Amino acid sequence: MAPATSFTQLFGIQHPIAQAPMGGSAGGALATAVSNAGGLGLVGGGRGDIAWLTRELDLVTAQTNAPWGVGVLSWAAGVASVEHALTYRPAAVMLSFGDPAPFIPAIRRTGAKLIIQAVDLEEAKQALDVGADVIVAQGTESGGHGARRGRSLLSLLPLVVDQAGRVPVLAAGGISEGRGIAAAFALGASGVLLGSRFQATPEALVEPALCSAILAGEGARTERSSVPDIARGSGWPRRYTGRTLTDWFIQQWRDREDELAASPEAKQAFQDAVGRGELPATPAWVNESVDLIRDTKPAAEVVAELVAETDRVLAGLGPR
Repeated sequence: MAPATSFTQLFGIQHPIAQAPMGGSAGGALATAVSNAGGLGLVGGGRGDIAWLTRELDLVTAQTNAPWGVGVLSWAAGVASVEHALTYRPAAVMLSFGDPAPFIPAIRRTGAKLIIQAVDLEEAKQALDVGADVIVAQGTESGGHGARRGRSLLSLLPLVVDQAGRVPVLAAGGISEGRGIAAAFALGASGVLLGSRFQATPEALVEPALCSAILAGEGARTERSSVPDIARGSGWPRRYTGRTLTDWFIQQWRDREDELAASPEAKQAFQDAVGRGELPATPAWVNESVDLIRDTKPAAEVVAELVAETDRVLAGLGPR
């Protein structure tokens, strides 16, 4: 069993593994499976759609008594969405990408733990200033959205750990198996937050084509870009880009983002390509170590496998 840490003690869970609250794809079934397996499952509330949250939170509260949480995008979700989620009594609320301050009073009133994701040292300091109970240090290897100009996890994590003091820090970004988890422990993390690995599970709310893309994916064929966000009109702040499997549209508009943003014709061409099935409607957000994800299996089995792999790595460490 992976070591007990300040993170596992804070939530009373067995394993120092949290599942990322991937907007739209991390629903109640996935969060339930991870929490029931001894980790911390997080429902991905994204922009805070209350109807979606209601459906998925009804599911998780009906199927687990273990600690679980919910995450939202700070720049996009409203306080009302978080207040609604809090009526379900989650153990934690995770805030990412934006100012966390407006949400904090409601979270504190319920006693839920506050998890804040930081893509750089400035955001980590902000998280500490508002009293985060847990900080997630996210390196640029991560799948999905993160810093446009940030650091790799290897360089960011120990700096955030030093800055955080006694506040537990979770490592996120490019971790897909036990070797990465063991490395995160060596750098001072109290646990890990994994997204891409849990997308390749039957509980994730993703199309089968995305699972196939993950299993066939190569880290060398991913890139961090704002092209998909601009083409889809998603409204993401420009300071954050998303790592996805590259495609011909990204290649065509790479380093021409301003031109793309000003071109209705290019955006229509994107939509037409989606309609023809040449591009996915939702980008394949995957991390830089997607090569290490070689199969799809139930989330509980993923947790057990990650723990066993981590144990083997840690047991093998010692004088060389």
